[in-house]
Amino acid sequence: MRGFGRAIVALGLVMASVAPALASPNGVWELETRDTRIQLQLCGDGTKLCGTLVWLSDADYNKQYQRYLNTPVTTGMAQAGEGRWKGKLRLLGYDMSGSITQQSEDQMTLSGCAFVVVCKTYQMYRHDK
Repeated sequence: MRGFGRAIVALGLVMASVAPALASPNGVWELETRDTRIQLQLCGDGTKLCGTLVWLSDADYNKQYQRYLNTPVTTGMAQAGEGRWKGKLRLLGYDMSGSITQQSEDQMTLSGCAFVVVCKTYQMYRHDK
C-alpha cells in the first residue's frame, strides 16, 4: 500500500508539472473601452513586464492624449506571482501604482490607483491574434 501511495504522489507531481501555463503576455492588448491599445512584453530578466501605449482611437476625447503615443506605460513591473505583475504605471499622463493580472491567453485585468484614492480597473483583451 505504501508503494501505491508513492506512485499516486509521483503521478500528481508529474501532472502538475505538465499543467498548461498561461500564455506569454507579449503582444498588443486593447482596453475594454476599445479606444486604447498597449504593447506588452516581458523584459529585464524575463520576469518583469514592460509596456508602451501604441494606439488611440480617433475619438475626440483622445486628441488630448496623442502626445502620449509611443511612450512607456510601464518600464518594469515586478512579477508578483504566476501571470501577475505589480508596480508603477504611467497612463495618459497619470502616474499610478497598480497591477496587471493575466486571466487567460486572451484576457488581462489592469488595475491602477492615482493619488491613492482614485482607482480604476480595466479588462484588456489580446488584439494581435
